[in-house]
Amino acid sequence: MTEHWIVVIGASTGGVEALMPLVKQLPPDLNAALFVTVHFPANRVSFLPDILTRLRTLPATHAQDGETIQLGHIYITPPDYHLLIHPHTLELSCGPKENGHRPAIDLMFRSAAQAFGHRVIGVVLSGMLDDGTHGLQAVKSQGGIALVQDPAETMFRSMPANAIARVAVDQVLPLATLAKQIVALVGGNEGESALTTEQPEPEGPPEEKIVA
Repeated sequence: MTEHWIVVIGASTGGVEALMPLVKQLPPDLNAALFVTVHFPANRVSFLPDILTRLRTLPATHAQDGETIQLGHIYITPPDYHLLIHPHTLELSCGPKENGHRPAIDLMFRSAAQAFGHRVIGVVLSGMLDDGTHGLQAVKSQGGIALVQDPAETMFRSMPANAIARVAVDQVLPLATLAKQIVALVGGNEGESALTTEQPEPEGPPEEKIVA
């Protein structure tokens, strides 16, 4: 692979409802590979790849250990595994939980930042507490781009609100324009991106429990 983008997306409660309209707006020839971690109970079967594939934009599958990264594809972290992104391949790990979760968003974000540096776009969607915040900091520290769903429209606002409060995110966007921004960045139109959107102030305390 030559110059391309790696898009890492983290979500928890309310995340599937956010992912569907986001993925639905992506073009099938997107010059990027997308990786999605959603908190999911270890003893449940995840149908998220089927749900996203039915949108008829990009094919989605559960990531496989040792799999080679392909552009124009969505890789979903399977339940009870961490997903680590390497320069050419993927790794599934049964390592310790992080932030009380396996899979952990932070771990996926950090591995992508280490492997791909400035070519990473990190996206935090609806969810509780703060998984994804430290990972988004890692993305920024390596020159990547940090995007966050507007907490005002999320089902659960703590995860995006914590990211906004603790990371110098590039943009806070509603879903209606978040996908368009990803497409613009992947297409090399950074100059047209206007990465100066005013960030809304978090309202109220974060939720105190996680609902997978």
